[in-house]
Amino acid sequence: MSTIKTPKTLSDSTVKILTARLGDEYTAHYFYRNATNWCAGIGYLKAAAFFAQEAENELDHAKGLQKYLVDWNVMPLLPSIKPNVTFTDLIDIINKAYMLEYALFEAYNADSKELFQSDLATFDFLTTYRTGQTQSVIEYSDLLNAAELVDINNKFEILYFEQTYFEG
Repeated sequence: MSTIKTPKTLSDSTVKILTARLGDEYTAHYFYRNATNWCAGIGYLKAAAFFAQEAENELDHAKGLQKYLVDWNVMPLLPSIKPNVTFTDLIDIINKAYMLEYALFEAYNADSKELFQSDLATFDFLTTYRTGQTQSVIEYSDLLNAAELVDINNKFEILYFEQTYFEG
């Protein structure tokens, strides 16, 4: 009589890495939802639309990580998130978004270095995330560079900046 084989799963260290990134992606999702709400409340409607799309992108990243874990027979544990972030102005949001995206960029790169030696399939899976983080860092870097062109204390110039650099 045959026995049923138990499917392979990811190592504990791989699960730990992916769970940490899952928490980061949800943190980013809530960050961008807060940014969306703040911008909409102030009247930066193009920036609000931009950050709403960023929030959806982060949620898609979290869903992708969860699907990968489930596909490898791991029940993802959703980390608790405490999105306690406040904003003072549009430039503050961009500064904080850049720092958030750059930290995630560094985390995915560090994780990938570790996984390259131990779990090549997961390393390959994270290629999309590394590429996405690179693009996000570039995008926010461009916004910061463009912000250097305006007087950030002049509301009209900030409104012009928002209208020029955010697609609605």
